[in-house]
Amino acid sequence: MQKFDAIRPFYDAEVNEAIQKVANHPMMKALMNFTFPDLADDVWKEQLKRTYSIRDFQCNYIYQSVQQVLRKSSDGLTTSGFEKLEPNTSYLFISNHRDIILDTSLINASLFDHGLVMTASAIGDNLVKKSFLHALSRLNRNFLVLRGLPPRELLQSSKLMAEYIAQLLLRENRSVWIAQREGRTKDGNDATHPGVLKMLAMGSDENNLMDYFRKVRLVPISISYEYDPTDALKMPQLMAEANNEIYIKEKNEDFMTLLSGIMGQKKRIHIHVGDVLDDEIEAIKQEFDNSNKQIQALAQAIDDSILSSYHLWPTNYIAYDIQNNTDKYKSHYTENEKMLFERRLEMRIDESDPMQVQRFLAMYANPVVNKSKYHNVV
Repeated sequence: MQKFDAIRPFYDAEVNEAIQKVANHPMMKALMNFTFPDLADDVWKEQLKRTYSIRDFQCNYIYQSVQQVLRKSSDGLTTSGFEKLEPNTSYLFISNHRDIILDTSLINASLFDHGLVMTASAIGDNLVKKSFLHALSRLNRNFLVLRGLPPRELLQSSKLMAEYIAQLLLRENRSVWIAQREGRTKDGNDATHPGVLKMLAMGSDENNLMDYFRKVRLVPISISYEYDPTDALKMPQLMAEANNEIYIKEKNEDFMTLLSGIMGQKKRIHIHVGDVLDDEIEAIKQEFDNSNKQIQALAQAIDDSILSSYHLWPTNYIAYDIQNNTDKYKSHYTENEKMLFERRLEMRIDESDPMQVQRFLAMYANPVVNKSKYHNVV
């Protein structure tokens, strides 16, 4: 399986050697001191050096790190739908994407809590340029999505990744997580990009693409944060797009966003697991024989699941009411919650710029608009 070496996580046989190499890195010390604040460095180092598998590393260290993040920067995580999943069964999870690291980390922690197969997860190579982060991602069962390639190389890279995902799902019984689009949603409008599904389809060995998507057990997941800790950091890109300007990231911007997402206040978080899209995929197969139309319909089915089950918070209703100068949803929040949100708005953006205010509010209000297309959200 050397063909996947450029993108795959470590094999278990490589884990201990990789850990030995990074055990003394300052960032490993920072991670472990955060995770185990009462443990002396020599204690966790000794324990770490006795780790010989990705599962051990995830369960004994990364899972504990995630719990500490939840304790320090949230009011807790709730979940729904995990009980529908079967143990010892692999699934292709496609979710909306709000936070660089946390989305997949929280999903994996929840899978572990429910005794289910944890995922191999896609991560952009732009996020792991530092050698320590690259090693850490491979220890956490991430596989690389190669960014910024010329068209011919991009096609080859996409095919390789699709084949690797198929290998994980169908031959290794390993669940896979991938975001519904490249990059995080910045405006609150979660939508599945057909290109992601076309990439996945490159791993198909079926005559009809829908047979492949049924075989891999496709499950949409909806994840929502009461407060987006990176909301203000998303504003420069949103403003550039509003002005039809090309947005160029600052050096280390991804890394700073990564840290802000982990440590910034999120308040409450909810993850909802949708149904396996068996019936939907069969209906698509019966209705369309053109693969492009099938892909479009499948993207819509994923959107329908994610948007209709998205958990709305007081912040979403408050933003909608402020943006639309209404009190339509006032029963969904308290005056204190509204005051706290308005204070956040005041502190994080330039309120003298109406466009900035509108973009910030839309980030929180759009999920209300989107969910109202499926349900009466009052």
